Amino acid sequence: MTAPLDVSSEETKATPEAVVSGLGGAKAIQGRSLGQIAWMRLKQDKVALAGAGVVIFLVLVAIFAPVIVGWFGHPPNEFHQEMIDTMTMRPKGGSGISSEFLFGVEPQNGRDLFSRVVYGARISLLIAFFATMLSVLIGTVMGIVAGYFGGWVDAVISRLMDIFLAFPILVFALALVGVLGQFEMQLGVQGDTLRILLLIFVIGFFNWGYIARIIRGQTLSLREREFVDAARSLGARGPYILFREILPNLIAPILIYATLLVPANVLFEAALSFLGVGIQPPTATWGAMLSAATKYYTVPHFMIFPGMAIFITVLAFNLFGDGLRDALDPKSNR
Repeated sequence: MTAPLDVSSEETKATPEAVVSGLGGAKAIQGRSLGQIAWMRLKQDKVALAGAGVVIFLVLVAIFAPVIVGWFGHPPNEFHQEMIDTMTMRPKGGSGISSEFLFGVEPQNGRDLFSRVVYGARISLLIAFFATMLSVLIGTVMGIVAGYFGGWVDAVISRLMDIFLAFPILVFALALVGVLGQFEMQLGVQGDTLRILLLIFVIGFFNWGYIARIIRGQTLSLREREFVDAARSLGARGPYILFREILPNLIAPILIYATLLVPANVLFEAALSFLGVGIQPPTATWGAMLSAATKYYTVPHFMIFPGMAIFITVLAFNLFGDGLRDALDPKSNR
């Protein structure tokens, strides 16, 4: 029988620092916030990152459109009749694409198609972003109030949601924009300012019902959580609980829905411009360019470039929105 080893108590003791470091120089355990965890998940989604990169690129193109056009194009409303065949009123050479005109020129007037596509990004993204902000603001407030207070408040707001969701927004937008657009002089608003404000209002105000329903459902779940009960027991009132306890926990669904709503608003603005009630010529918009291109189906590049701009924008936002949803709510992709 062997004698037991004589191990002193000093040798068996381990310092807390040694335990945390794993006694072997391993990295210390570090806590991560929900934002850091979401960012780690998002970095693993290469498709979402590619979509985010395209979105950033489009935003930069819209912001620096005058600089880009100054380097690589011509003023968007400048005519180049020398590029047009006087017999057919089509671009010379079929499209007019050259090192001087990267996307070619428009039929009949010879305007630089590249410049007009670049400037069209400004209108489309401006209206889409601000309309989304308006929808998110109204929908978040209405949804959180309906979900938290319940009762007759919830019933009234829920019926408003049903009305706005059933509202024929496209038909109403056609009528409202067409009628109010005739009073630009009386309202003292010149240029495209009134049209832009009108489109932002119509698209944003009548689209809040979708996000309100999402926020209402999330609020119904959150108001029963322990941290809300704790706030009530400490004497917190409704506004404090709504905007200090519940709202921070709704940031994820708000961001996800906002990211997915932007491309829908881009398409809506393009549809209104295509139908002739959006921003009026000669201001360049993607929808108006597509509408004009339908008359020149034998000149495909006139339709391809603005159409591809809309397609790439919508696809990039959708890919980024899907990746953001998976990063912020991993349970959604199960």
